[in-house]
Amino acid sequence: MIISRVILKNWKNFKDVDISLRDRVFVVGPNASGKSNFLDVFRFLRDIAKPGGGLQKAVTDRGGISKIRCLAARTFPDVEIEIHFSEYGESMPAFRYSIGIKQETRGYRLPYLTHEKVWSGNDLILDRPDKDDKKDRERLIQTHLEQINANKGFREINKYLENIVYLHLLPQLLKHPSSFTGPDLPGDPFGKGFLDRISKVNDKTRKAWLRKIETALKVAVPQFKEFNYTEESGRPHLEAVYDHWRPKAGKQREDQFSDGTLRLIGLLWSLQEGDSLLLLEEPELSLNGAIVSKIPALIYNLQKPRKRQIILTSHSTDLLNDRGISLDEILLLEPTHEGTLIKPTSNIPEIRAMMDGGISPGAAILPRTKPRNINQLTLF
Repeated sequence: MIISRVILKNWKNFKDVDISLRDRVFVVGPNASGKSNFLDVFRFLRDIAKPGGGLQKAVTDRGGISKIRCLAARTFPDVEIEIHFSEYGESMPAFRYSIGIKQETRGYRLPYLTHEKVWSGNDLILDRPDKDDKKDRERLIQTHLEQINANKGFREINKYLENIVYLHLLPQLLKHPSSFTGPDLPGDPFGKGFLDRISKVNDKTRKAWLRKIETALKVAVPQFKEFNYTEESGRPHLEAVYDHWRPKAGKQREDQFSDGTLRLIGLLWSLQEGDSLLLLEEPELSLNGAIVSKIPALIYNLQKPRKRQIILTSHSTDLLNDRGISLDEILLLEPTHEGTLIKPTSNIPEIRAMMDGGISPGAAILPRTKPRNINQLTLF
């Protein structure tokens, strides 16, 4: 199952969005245009659906409704999200889920639901507020999505959302986790607990996945020879051996790996980890351009057997120069005074014409994301 359509009203950068999604989606745009905020739509729904989460926590973790609501919102202040779920390879939705949220005007000023609706096919199976909500308005501070005794008719949606994976691995967090104190972020988005994730996979599966990663690293990393998982004093570690003039040279652990090697390991592991929606934030960071150019094909080869949807953000020409990427897989974000617009690049005639003329996707699209007066930066 994939998310085939997203409709947003007043979500962060986006005042009004209605966009269709494919099983592989590349999101591009200028800095601060809302690429991360677009991915956060799916993380927000995951945070509502997952155990220990819920609407109140998901909103609070983002600083409250005032931090979520689009600055361009005027007479219609509600935040609304609607997503359509379709079977892999199908266009018609199997489920649709929609919520509207606003903040109480008095009292505790909690976020509450203006509506929560679920369709199974064409049948409306949940429509809130219902008669019980009208008798007890406090019920509207929780979604039925987060309540196991209330989501029986659409629990498939709940399970899908709570298993969404987001990865933006920061190598320094992985190398030196004890140096970064304070509470861990929900969902471990930056990979501080990445080794713990590896340790929780059963031994047979872990070995199989690591062997595949080892094969890839032998191609991508010079002198790379061997890759293993180990534990010491109850702590998981990754170890690597490189070809070296000293035959018995010491092994390297993750704190000695290069940033690019760690990010590549994180990417390769995540592509094998489950079949839920995977959100990738700029996977090209710290990687050689030749490796980056292979990421789209790598994603395609690993996602097809699992029928998995992958949405990633990128600024990389190397990544987007893959001619196997179709224009309807690329979403272009364009900031305006009334919020950011999202356009499928297949709907932009100039880009289609350039592609028909033999120009690669990256060369046709990424120049449109650069700041208008970028040459003036050299005057600083």
